Amino acid sequence: MSERTPRVPAEVRIIGGQWKRTRLPVANVPGLRPTPDRVRETLFNWLGQDLSGWRCIDAFAGTGALGLEAASRGAIEVRLIEQDGALVAQLTRLQTRLQAAAVRIERADGVSALKRLGAASMDLVLLDPPFDSTLLAQALPEAARVLAPEGFVYLEAPRRWLDDELAGLGLALYRYLKAGAVHAHVLQRVNRVA
Repeated sequence: MSERTPRVPAEVRIIGGQWKRTRLPVANVPGLRPTPDRVRETLFNWLGQDLSGWRCIDAFAGTGALGLEAASRGAIEVRLIEQDGALVAQLTRLQTRLQAAAVRIERADGVSALKRLGAASMDLVLLDPPFDSTLLAQALPEAARVLAPEGFVYLEAPRRWLDDELAGLGLALYRYLKAGAVHAHVLQRVNRVA
């Protein structure tokens, strides 16, 4: 039995912070599947509404919804990494429109961008690559390496990642949600989990 492909919305919106209710266009690009509003709302309820001072990377930015949500809530540094040139141009227009000084946009491969970061340099690593790719297996070890001791990794995947898989990377599940085809995980370093 095949799962029905969900319809991709024409736009999503920023849920909270200074740009609350700002609409973000969703380009018709193969593999682009923005994180649903409800899932983002839950994620930022778990992380806290105020991300003042946080350093974040959205390694597979797409629409930019996850990273822009973090910037809207006060993150001081948000790196939006995207390979697709049309999406990079769209993100640049959004950055200008919002006057998002904390946001840096880079046209690059998300895994390579993570590899260039220093160890323990990010408070929030956002991983939401196309579901039909193998990018999560490559990105997760790098996300664990760049994660600050008190930081979080958000992992969006087509399946639930098992505790044993995560423990091998030095990560542990903090929160989990399944919404339709989306398996949303918030991870922490193993040594932080009580």
